[in-house]
Amino acid sequence: MIYFAHRGASARRVQNTLEAFRLARRLGASCYELDVHLTQDGQLVVHHDYSLLATAGKDVKIGELSWAELCRCALQNRFNETPAFVPRLQDVLPVVAPKLELLNIELKNDANCYPGLEEKLLNLLAAEYEELLPKTLFSSFDYDTLLRIRQLNKNARIGLLTRSFDVSKALALQAESVHLNYTRFTPQLAEACHQNGLKIYLYTVNDVSLAKRLQQEGADGIFTDCIDWFVSEH
Repeated sequence: MIYFAHRGASARRVQNTLEAFRLARRLGASCYELDVHLTQDGQLVVHHDYSLLATAGKDVKIGELSWAELCRCALQNRFNETPAFVPRLQDVLPVVAPKLELLNIELKNDANCYPGLEEKLLNLLAAEYEELLPKTLFSSFDYDTLLRIRQLNKNARIGLLTRSFDVSKALALQAESVHLNYTRFTPQLAEACHQNGLKIYLYTVNDVSLAKRLQQEGADGIFTDCIDWFVSEH
């Protein structure tokens, strides 16, 4: 069973921030999940939503801001008084690299709103973090985004993030895994995945007993906000 630190240790620190990933590593994480966007001036940054409305109280999209402007947008922090900001991917990668087993990068690129995102991401990894590329799993809800990843890198590891399981789409991508909300999971889905050589990873599971049941029913991994509850069990 694989346990991904979902956006870092996001039950204890502001999600997708450097401190969330630092804490996840201190707690024993070796697998992580994060989300990537592009700023207006082409910086790869780690944040979940396209907008800063829910996280910083600013009704503006990340793609409309330069990196310098984004650096002035403090994120809401309910955990402590430490200022929190959206980090660049290149600053997160050294945090998660030690003892890394698997890094799931979710590309936020619906309708190709960030043209060139896939190429820029692959180029960054190849040029500066080559050792992490074989340990990186690329996922997205946007199927065309994953197609572009596959076209750019025939060896890229791909996870089909979906709300409606379709094994033919996963196989067409040469994906290695399917990622689903755990509420859509069934043992039959797990069996269909395994029969086709696919792993099945479920989000977001913050209950140990639930995780154990899902594992018994065929799940291969979970994404969790409470990574410390699971790495001690591993």
